[in-house]
Amino acid sequence: MLTWSLTPLVLPLRYTWKIARNASTSKTNLLLKVQDTAATAAGWGEAAPNIRYGETPEGLQEEFAQLQAAGLGQCNTLEELTDFLTAHAPAHALRFALESAFVHREAVLAGHPVAQWLGLSQPAPAVPTAVTLPIMEPGAVAGFLQQQGYQRFPLLKVKVNREGAVELLREVTRLLPDHLLIIDGNEAWTDADSLRQSWEQIRALPGLRVRLLEQPLPAACAEDYRALKGQLGCPVFADESVTDEADFAEIARQFDGVNMKLMKAGGYLNGLRILRETRIHGLETMVGCMVETSLGIWSALQVSTLADVCDLDGFLVVQEEPFGLVAEEQGYLVPRRPDWPSLLL
Repeated sequence: MLTWSLTPLVLPLRYTWKIARNASTSKTNLLLKVQDTAATAAGWGEAAPNIRYGETPEGLQEEFAQLQAAGLGQCNTLEELTDFLTAHAPAHALRFALESAFVHREAVLAGHPVAQWLGLSQPAPAVPTAVTLPIMEPGAVAGFLQQQGYQRFPLLKVKVNREGAVELLREVTRLLPDHLLIIDGNEAWTDADSLRQSWEQIRALPGLRVRLLEQPLPAACAEDYRALKGQLGCPVFADESVTDEADFAEIARQFDGVNMKLMKAGGYLNGLRILRETRIHGLETMVGCMVETSLGIWSALQVSTLADVCDLDGFLVVQEEPFGLVAEEQGYLVPRRPDWPSLLL
């Protein structure tokens, strides 16, 4: 029989994390642990609740208690766990923590690296990542970039809202001309026309280089996305539009790429399905993250060989990251310990 435990992790942030729909100065994630009664091997997973999908730390803790009572500890194989989680349908972040902890333990028992256990190539020794500039007043950008040194990253993601996007991007491009950018709207614009109006001004900014535009309109605006496809001069990637029920043929009619986040996918298995469906439909792939510790980022690195773009900077936002499983060196992510479970035991 397997035993499970859950520990809340209160994570103060290094700066205010502001996106189009909310702002925060701390985050509470959950650490999941699974082991057998003899404690021969343990697996660990992280849940980062996302309020966009109605997830809260308190709600996930309640769900975990319900799963325990329903027989979570009786699941001894990944197939059994998958069937159990399908039947009880916990929040996706909690499901990812549970499945990843189980997979990590299975890989330890098998004596294989996690990527190999999942049937994937080993991640590169150093993986380039984007880093995120949260929404802020344009006058604060220069000091923020100087303090954080984010110009060392080859790809800068800029969070924007509809009202301040042009001026924020004007200041970023003034300070970092020709630096490659991801522009992330987090569904800030209301329709195709409002986005076109802003985009005309954005595209005219001197020194602007855009790698991709991420989810500028709400997921419900499928018709608007179809009308915009191929019209903006850069790839448009889906994030919030990608759900378990997503029709990838339809996603391909709206977007040029997909941002897959394991926390949102609810596990390695569904995350890999999303990445493969994305490829099948001729779309670019991106692996993203929430605000997470290096445990969640380490987990995402295991599938990074399937990504055209990695945006895995969530642990850099955490003020005192507790595990140290991943280091960042000049914009590249380097796993510090391939045998990370022993580091946490």
